[in-house]
Amino acid sequence: MAFVKSAVPVGELAAGQPLELPVYRLKGQGSGHPSVYIQANVHGAEVQGNAVIYQLMKLLEHYQVLGDITLVPLANPLGINQKSGEFTLGRFDPITGVNWNREYLDHDLDIEAWYAEHARLDDAALVMAFRSTLVESCQARLNNSWGVTTGHRQAVTLQAMAHNADIVLDLHTGPKSCKHLYCPEFDRAAAQYFSIPYTLLIPNSFGGAMDEAAFVPWWTLAEVAKATGRNLGVKVAAFTLELGSQERIDLADALEDAQGILAYLSHRGVIAEQVAPKSMKRHGCLLKHYRKFHSPKAGMVEYLAKVGEPLRAGKSLVNLLRMDRYGSGEVLSTVSLPEDCVPILHFASASVHQGTELYKVMTQVFEL
Repeated sequence: MAFVKSAVPVGELAAGQPLELPVYRLKGQGSGHPSVYIQANVHGAEVQGNAVIYQLMKLLEHYQVLGDITLVPLANPLGINQKSGEFTLGRFDPITGVNWNREYLDHDLDIEAWYAEHARLDDAALVMAFRSTLVESCQARLNNSWGVTTGHRQAVTLQAMAHNADIVLDLHTGPKSCKHLYCPEFDRAAAQYFSIPYTLLIPNSFGGAMDEAAFVPWWTLAEVAKATGRNLGVKVAAFTLELGSQERIDLADALEDAQGILAYLSHRGVIAEQVAPKSMKRHGCLLKHYRKFHSPKAGMVEYLAKVGEPLRAGKSLVNLLRMDRYGSGEVLSTVSLPEDCVPILHFASASVHQGTELYKVMTQVFEL
């Protein structure tokens, strides 16, 4: 089998050049198997996901693929090209200032009313009708007579493609980060298949990101159906995979993550062969226990705590250097945290304003 490439338009530049996404599709050999949508590089500097998609494509050449697979590398052409010197700035839409990964559509459907209208359908027909409703809602948004912003057009175009899939994976990285997974609380068992040591369990509510845009409507539909005595189940699984640090391509590491994705696809029956997940310890915490630490003052930062390694309360997190205060006791200070944690990521720059988000850490961590 071979991937079929197409170009999906997501906008136009001021001088008229089109903004297009490369999309690769692989038609599965079976019927009734889950379909898959995977995208990468929604944030311009977060390039490692492209390497993971490449390695996954190479792996899939050697397996019997049963479910349809859609892959969208380079998912944000405008953000990818937001360069300043040697740095890529593409985390925020330069026109509106909105985070590229918070541009997705909140359908705001009255799902109770929708279900009451369609409850007579059998499960397969109900799922098909609800999927069509979500895709049509995206298309209606894109065709709004008042127009939509550049970033929202791109995001909703991606979202419409994702709504056609049963499994949605959004590949990201952090600034300086260890690997971690965003996983819905109800689907926590899925975390054991990915080659990722830390998992954030997220609530079933829409906060603007792709994973939430994909699974929250289906979770809500399942809850509405359950209230009537119908066990529909959540028909769409969606995860955000954070694959280390930004501005970095590591093909060997990408292969490991592609193998983890393959293990999950094997578990779900997307491929015919059995692929065992990597044997490793996996830990998690609830999203409400994922804490941000903001710099208590400005200065130059030495990041002491290593990402992905547990840090005991009171142990040194950072050194803060203030050369404007040389000769005083405030030239160098060490900062620690008041509780045990696992640092997951930290700010990329060593030069910070007061209030800069220095670290994100997991607290109240447990073994999965």
